[in-house]
Amino acid sequence: MATDDRGFAYYCYLGGSWIAIVLLVQLFIKTCTSFCTKIRHPPSPPALPIIGHLHLLSSRLPSSLKTLASQYGSLMLIRFGLTPIFVVSDAKTAKEILKIHDVDFASKYTLAFGLSRFDIYDGYTFFNAEYGTYWRFMKKLCMTKLFAGTQLDRFIHIREQETLKLLKSLVEKSREGKPCDLGEELSVFSSNIICRMAIGKRCMENPNLPREIRKVVGDIMKNAAKFSFNEVFGPLSRFDFLGKGKELVSATWKYDQLMEQLMKKYEEKVEMINGTGDEGEKDVMDILMETYKDTNSELKLTRRHIKKFFLEIFFAGVETTATAMQSAITELIQNPTVYTKLREEIHLNVGSDNRLVKESDVPNLPFLQAVVKETLRLSPIGTLRARQCNVDTKINGYDIKAGSRILINAYAIMRDSNSWDKPDEFMPERFLSAKSTDGVDNHPTLDFKGDQDFHYLPFGSGRRACVGASHGLVVTLSTIGMLVQCFDWELKDADKIDTKMTGYSGSRALPLACYPTTRFDPTRA
Repeated sequence: MATDDRGFAYYCYLGGSWIAIVLLVQLFIKTCTSFCTKIRHPPSPPALPIIGHLHLLSSRLPSSLKTLASQYGSLMLIRFGLTPIFVVSDAKTAKEILKIHDVDFASKYTLAFGLSRFDIYDGYTFFNAEYGTYWRFMKKLCMTKLFAGTQLDRFIHIREQETLKLLKSLVEKSREGKPCDLGEELSVFSSNIICRMAIGKRCMENPNLPREIRKVVGDIMKNAAKFSFNEVFGPLSRFDFLGKGKELVSATWKYDQLMEQLMKKYEEKVEMINGTGDEGEKDVMDILMETYKDTNSELKLTRRHIKKFFLEIFFAGVETTATAMQSAITELIQNPTVYTKLREEIHLNVGSDNRLVKESDVPNLPFLQAVVKETLRLSPIGTLRARQCNVDTKINGYDIKAGSRILINAYAIMRDSNSWDKPDEFMPERFLSAKSTDGVDNHPTLDFKGDQDFHYLPFGSGRRACVGASHGLVVTLSTIGMLVQCFDWELKDADKIDTKMTGYSGSRALPLACYPTTRFDPTRA
């Protein structure tokens, strides 16, 4: 018993010492700053020691930040624990950062200080790489080879096959009268497409491979999300107080072993055909491994570069597309007149019982495009866009020092009442007509890339805009068209439908559980 008391006292002493040290460091920094050149910071809410402004934030982070911005301005300083971050909440300031000072803010950052210690691919990222030689090389590779229009066209049969599998699964649920978790169905669907595009030949050899990858990547995402809470500890997060770092390392090594096996199989296959390469359709793995083997390449890729790149496209390409489609169906279920109008457009241009909507039909379906545009306005891909300042600069008259972290709240920008009529309402018509019923300007000419005034940022903007936007749009538009064409939807728990966005990415906390009723059986098309 005495031993237990001594142990408890010891840990209390450690905890108290740590808090005292943090408070002294904060006081020291504040005192030193007062003697230095005066820095003009943007407005900031009153903060608490250690936790900063965390007490003012909820799991609905984009919405919480939007509320704070209404009180403290479109550029404000928020402290996530010990980490200061500048938050941008209006189009004018976003334009300053993403266009006028784009090069100064062209780098991104990882959300947790200590994550690098537990990331076996630290320093090999493309998505969060500093703006430099490696990032420019990979961006060029993505835009010219990996996700170019010609490459996407080559994969159309993959998208068609996986879409038909999804529709057949939903028809089966309809026949059985069973509810489905549509979000999970769409996640599996998106994962299968990404896996087949990325490592298609390996998927043909092992049909269970997409499921294996989805499982191991899901474990990494889960542990990384938990670890990001360490941000509250600032530089001390490297000590892994919550014990999630080791779990993250373990999950990542499992992924690494799986990818290493796939890369070795590629090398063995090339060797078997005397190094001439595979004459068949090239997937992303083929292109990256060719670059890895190319001694004349302008930049030498390593195996870790390739593994990290695949991990990032599995992260970004699966959940973002699935979330966008789930958001669209959620809005349509809650707005039956819009649903009916969209179905009528499909029936008029495609037919009601002769064939499925195709990707080639989308240009002739303007209301479908408007529905997806409006969905991405209310539920953008990545609600909070991270940037890092590379040089000392000024934004809106405030000092932004080199190394400062920025969050651009796309959620707040695309719900700004100064830019949008009835900003919180689902109104696809705003993208079709020039004036609203109240005479306010609408946005009929906006495409999915956004506008020059930065009121619409569904996929970001500037140098760090989403490289996979074209793929995501192709999948989302045609799939939503087919889901509306083929099914009616009834919610399992109408009072539990989730329209709020959580975290940095804008995911939804509750699943979309609903009953599909088949109107047009795609197996008979």
